[in-house]
Amino acid sequence: MPDLHSIISSKAPLTLASVPDGFTPLLLADLARAASDRTLFIAADDSAMRAVADAIPFFAPELEILKFPAWDCLPYDRASPSLAITSQRMATLQTLQQTSGKKQLVLTTIGAVIQRIVTPFRIRQTGERLSAGRTISRDRIAELLIANGYFRVDSVSDAGEFAMRGSIVDLVPAGSEEGLRLDFFRSSYRERFGATATGDPLYQAISEGRRLSGMDHWLPLFEERMETLFNHLGDNTLIIRDSSTPAATQTRFEAIADYYDNRVRATSKEPGSYRPLPTDMLYLTDEELNDRFKSAPAHLLTAFQQPESKGIIDFGIIAARDFAPERAQKINIYEAVSDHLKKLLKSGQKPIIASYSVGARERLKGLLADHGAPPHADADGWQQAQGMAAKGQVAIVVLPIDHGFTSRDIALISEQDMLGDRLVRRAKRKKSADAFLAELSVLTPGDLVVHMEHGIGRYEGLVSITVGKSPHDCVALSYSGGDKLFVPVENIDVLSRYGSDSENAHLDKLGGEAWQRRKSRLKERIRAIAHELLQTAALRALRSGAVVEVDPSAYASFIDRFPYEETDDQNRVITEVLDDMASGKPMDRLVCGDVGFGKTEVAMRAAFAAAMAG
Repeated sequence: MPDLHSIISSKAPLTLASVPDGFTPLLLADLARAASDRTLFIAADDSAMRAVADAIPFFAPELEILKFPAWDCLPYDRASPSLAITSQRMATLQTLQQTSGKKQLVLTTIGAVIQRIVTPFRIRQTGERLSAGRTISRDRIAELLIANGYFRVDSVSDAGEFAMRGSIVDLVPAGSEEGLRLDFFRSSYRERFGATATGDPLYQAISEGRRLSGMDHWLPLFEERMETLFNHLGDNTLIIRDSSTPAATQTRFEAIADYYDNRVRATSKEPGSYRPLPTDMLYLTDEELNDRFKSAPAHLLTAFQQPESKGIIDFGIIAARDFAPERAQKINIYEAVSDHLKKLLKSGQKPIIASYSVGARERLKGLLADHGAPPHADADGWQQAQGMAAKGQVAIVVLPIDHGFTSRDIALISEQDMLGDRLVRRAKRKKSADAFLAELSVLTPGDLVVHMEHGIGRYEGLVSITVGKSPHDCVALSYSGGDKLFVPVENIDVLSRYGSDSENAHLDKLGGEAWQRRKSRLKERIRAIAHELLQTAALRALRSGAVVEVDPSAYASFIDRFPYEETDDQNRVITEVLDDMASGKPMDRLVCGDVGFGKTEVAMRAAFAAAMAG
């Protein structure tokens, strides 16, 4: 393998060639361990980022993995990014401002890198660590002022007083004869879009202290200065980017420009409907990004072989052996794999098989044994796996990668390399238009629905609103006082049917506090229930039960006769059930699923394990 320190110390961008996808997590792990500071990996998209995040802990469990995803909404959207994404991003930025005793590997996407973010100073200024489920309200500002001796009043007149109305905070500092008014957003909005902008829904919402969906797309007006992720990392950060990022970068820039142009055209026809900020206020330009990559420098991974020359380092790694020809010819895959493993051992290579889960590994071991595979056993870590292989054993590990790799001395084969698409992890798909219409088919105008942020409203039907030159489908909701809310169909996941008796239900008011208070009380009740459940679980954990362990060979033969392809959820639940039965603790598990979704197959596996164990 090439000298890693030559990569780390290089002052110019390098191309790291012959690095297939399966080898990327191992290479990143080695580079992050050897780097003097943090390491940043830029993936093409969230799916590629998550795949690396899943695999890295196996190769380097001592690394601290930080994920910085892109917003999960479109550029210039009317919707805000989800709370989970926002919390993940803020938690990572907060961690980057702290000293860590571990080597850190930051995983992100090109979409997240392009977007401008708040400054490191602003992150440090918060003084609090943000995480999923945590929000900082205007009341927090009041707490800070009160803690410093200020007194809250309706109208400020004397030193030491403060008042809050919407986005405006008035206060008279102690020892000062003149008061201060803090109103960063509204003044910036007027300066940017003119005096007529005071009638815009966004301006009015901020003035009244209401949170408006999509307001995150005007973040630069809340902040004095915006920075990028690079500013949060430090000058000595090692930066690696995936080979797909150049194409993904171009696609992203084109999308940003397209959405911006559409918003500008719509505003010219309907003034005040949506006033987009210029793209360079929210995102890096192509030139700025390229300058960053050159000065960082940012090294580029590619799976293709390239001759060694200045600026190119070739690792000589190739993709894993693919058993597609055997699958196409209907040859028994397990026999073909067994023969291949024998050849690897004879040639002096270290064969390692990567399985998706513990349950899948047990099944695979039995099937390989039945088809004459060389000696094989479990390995719990990368070092152990290499040691076993060096002694003539095939190591089988739990490692969630789609494809393996072959180097001069190691041959890592994944289940997907052997079995094809059968075990491909399916990406979660967003709700399609058909799925959305199916959900609406059970609603009639007048039914109550619940909006995640605004509470209980009345469903008025599906309406078409013209945006630009094309119609846009929206769900129309009405709230107390006659307020109307139009939810774009792509944001249908923020709505749900009202599940209780609707006769005594009251509509919430847009921007009101009643819904937020109810959510807060419910969270407290949930915490209390969770406390009781934890106590019960703790008592149950002290009890012992029979240990039911599966006979790998018999179990593999049994389940190999099932005609249907297991879903991801089925495989996960089967593994969890068998782990429960082998734990020596009483199993307390509920398996839920719609009719025909495979609950019986889960139960049959558990029953077989119990029967074979006597």
